[in-house]
Amino acid sequence: MPTASMDAQARKKTLRMFSNGMYVLTSRSGQAYGAATVTWVSQASFKPPLLMTAVRRDSNVYRCLAESRIAAIHVLAADQQDIAQKFFAPTTASAGMINGEPFVDGKTTAPVLRNTPAHVECRVQQIFDHLGDHSIVILEVVEAEFRCEARPLTIGDSPWEYGG
Repeated sequence: MPTASMDAQARKKTLRMFSNGMYVLTSRSGQAYGAATVTWVSQASFKPPLLMTAVRRDSNVYRCLAESRIAAIHVLAADQQDIAQKFFAPTTASAGMINGEPFVDGKTTAPVLRNTPAHVECRVQQIFDHLGDHSIVILEVVEAEFRCEARPLTIGDSPWEYGG
């Protein structure tokens, strides 16, 4: 809980200076799909390879990954702001498309976007859903695909802000 003396504007501006990439998180549970642009993702362990991400509990992607325990995280290239924008909207999936982007089922059955430079497929290891307004999800990387070199998109390179 912030102290009464903390300057709220200083906190917001400072937290927005943290370097965050922009990724697309996808999941599915049965025939339900979830996908969202996320910015709070970080590697947490080498052995086993773990990632941690923060996910809004009221999102389709959170419901899907909490039920199925699978997810994929897609790296976006610096010139893929258009793809990031598509996943700010509610999830729609049909005929091999999710929010207008082509996908295939990954080895875990998580939706894997076809047009990103790289992605990882993961199994949910733990969810901390009582600490704040986002759940912290610990994911174990079980599959990876590297398609091409690309400078990753960061929130600092985009017109958007998230944090603070």
